[in-house]
Amino acid sequence: MRPEIDLKKQKKYNKIVIVLSIVIPIAVAALFGINLRELGFDVKPLTFLPPIYATINGMTAVLLVLALWAIKNKKLVLHENLMTTAIYASVVFLVMYVAYHMTSDSTKFGGEGAVKYIYYFILITHIVLSIVVIPFVLITYVRAITNDFERHKKIAKITFPIWLYVAVTGVIVYLMIAPYYV
Repeated sequence: MRPEIDLKKQKKYNKIVIVLSIVIPIAVAALFGINLRELGFDVKPLTFLPPIYATINGMTAVLLVLALWAIKNKKLVLHENLMTTAIYASVVFLVMYVAYHMTSDSTKFGGEGAVKYIYYFILITHIVLSIVVIPFVLITYVRAITNDFERHKKIAKITFPIWLYVAVTGVIVYLMIAPYYV
């Protein structure tokens, strides 16, 4: 017997989803534009972070694929744990990403020719979809924790490929720009 859908809880969480879906991209954009060193703070550039947060992106991609495998094999608890870990990994990535950009100068891509256009295509789609995926991930999660599994499955079919694309392209962007870090 399936647990009953908790509509009251879902309604409460949906309000939080809306707020986070707006606040997170605005906060990231605002913090991205703030360089603490330029504001006179004596902070060391956190230049060691990009390979770490790129690795976290890669781990997120692996977690997502494993979670898909788990649910296809009816390993519900494993699926839930993997997805929760993927969400936490994404939060850790975001904190590190913002910390890096608040303490370090932006790195310019130095490639030329076709590779430059490929890089910017991947970068732009990565950025846009990383914003778009936020409400999808949160709604998908809320539907799972409120036992709305039919609607959870429907939105997960949209959320999964977008989130996986964002995670994988995060690694690709890092690998493409890594030679240009100073």
